Amino acid sequence: MKKIFFYLIAGSLLAGACNSNAGKTGGQETATTAASDTATGTPVISFDEMVHNFGNITEGEKVEYSFKFTNTGDRDLLITDATSSCGCTVPEWPKEPIKPGKSSYMKVVFNSAGKEGYTEKEIVIRANTKPDQVQGPKIQCTILKQS
Repeated sequence: MKKIFFYLIAGSLLAGACNSNAGKTGGQETATTAASDTATGTPVISFDEMVHNFGNITEGEKVEYSFKFTNTGDRDLLITDATSSCGCTVPEWPKEPIKPGKSSYMKVVFNSAGKEGYTEKEIVIRANTKPDQVQGPKIQCTILKQS
């Protein structure tokens, strides 16, 4: 059993070491890849703002904010999913494709029930972008206990 574990660890370290120099050719590979991705048509989601702070809210209060975003790529953007690490934060996104150069909104609803103190929730978006999972906006607030 120890041998199997040893070989798994050694293999993982070797694989990581082999990939440590990938993309380190003075930035030319990365720039070329990005240029060719754009040339073949890639949607890009760009938010006007990445953070919204609600300030102080009262425990149990539901707050919402709509983040404006634009497809700055050159192909239709299709968002397939948007999630948060907690069920208290629910994103709503447009289900129809967003044309290049066009904008839309992602609404984020936060329910502070049962929460207290400072909180920060991030949204992760799955879309037909490259990579297909991108970090979206986040909300922040300080939740005050009801009197």
